[in-house]
Amino acid sequence: MSAQPHVLVIEPFYGGSHKQLISAIIDCLQPAHYDFYSLPAKKWHWRARTSALYFSQLIPLDHQYTVLFTSSVLSLAELVGLRPDLGKCRKIVYFHENQLIYPVREVKTRDCQYGLNEILTCLVADTVLFNSHFNRTSFLDNLQTFLNIQPDFRIKNIREKVEPKCEVLYFPIKFKDFPRRLENPLQSECLHLVWPHRWEHDKNPELLAQVLNELNDRQVDFKVTICGESYQTVPQAFEHLKEKLGAKLISFGALSREDYVKTMLTGDIVISTADHEFFGVAMLEATYCGCYPIAPNKLVYPEIYPKENLYNTGKSLIKMLANLCRNPSVFCKRRDKFFEMFSFAPYSAEHLLPIYVDKIKGECRE
Repeated sequence: MSAQPHVLVIEPFYGGSHKQLISAIIDCLQPAHYDFYSLPAKKWHWRARTSALYFSQLIPLDHQYTVLFTSSVLSLAELVGLRPDLGKCRKIVYFHENQLIYPVREVKTRDCQYGLNEILTCLVADTVLFNSHFNRTSFLDNLQTFLNIQPDFRIKNIREKVEPKCEVLYFPIKFKDFPRRLENPLQSECLHLVWPHRWEHDKNPELLAQVLNELNDRQVDFKVTICGESYQTVPQAFEHLKEKLGAKLISFGALSREDYVKTMLTGDIVISTADHEFFGVAMLEATYCGCYPIAPNKLVYPEIYPKENLYNTGKSLIKMLANLCRNPSVFCKRRDKFFEMFSFAPYSAEHLLPIYVDKIKGECRE
């Protein structure tokens, strides 16, 4: 009779970067060594609320698990409360983002339960991994502020219990899955701008629309691709972009994998306007393909990109793009200098996946 798996992998939101991470990790494990349980990446709020109860009923009682690996979408404290047998495992939690600083449109509408679940998850976990130093720091620095929302009987001294468990382990990007330009000639007479982000308010599509409209009004020569998942509704700021930009807007909406890669290979500048970003997989993928990154001077971006690639305000972004679009030779020099200095190694799956696997196997050996 074969031995039972020792690693339990759970992903309540199996899609996007969550799926990429889990798929990369389990590809490095022997099939006989792990069991994997997941739910589709839909209805995030319900996954965060109910996945612990769902998995508590699904995971077998007869097991030999010694390690549990999951993301912070799972309310780990609830799962362990419902299944005390799993509490004996060494529990590793990965934070793709954190809810303590998620930018809600109306503060009064913030559902504090998601943040509280993450705090409780950290208290129950043995190891807490964050995908960036910004993610880790912003979570720890806002723990007490978040708990102070409670009007009375406020909880203290939680950071001291959580911080020793916290580590940073960058998201492993499979750069080898992407082609890379060997040379970077301009693809056309005007620069091709790319915005490859989710069409949601935390990626600030309003700023993108403002910038593109202003560049157009100034008669700056450019073309732009706006891709990424658009879900059910188009942001209000995007509603009239097609009419305003005309032929300058060469693609508008989600792309197939093949077309996405082609776009990254023909793009000149990849732009982020995010108000909420803890790592930025799409930005690094596009950069690897040859796009010159321009991002806000906040969030995770100063951790990854040089200051020359960062802007402080919408006006400074407009000025930066206008100057580069009007001076392609200057742009080429800046891009060449960037790629001479920038290293993708710290973010590569080739470098990072052995660390993930060793961490999991190390937990198995303890």
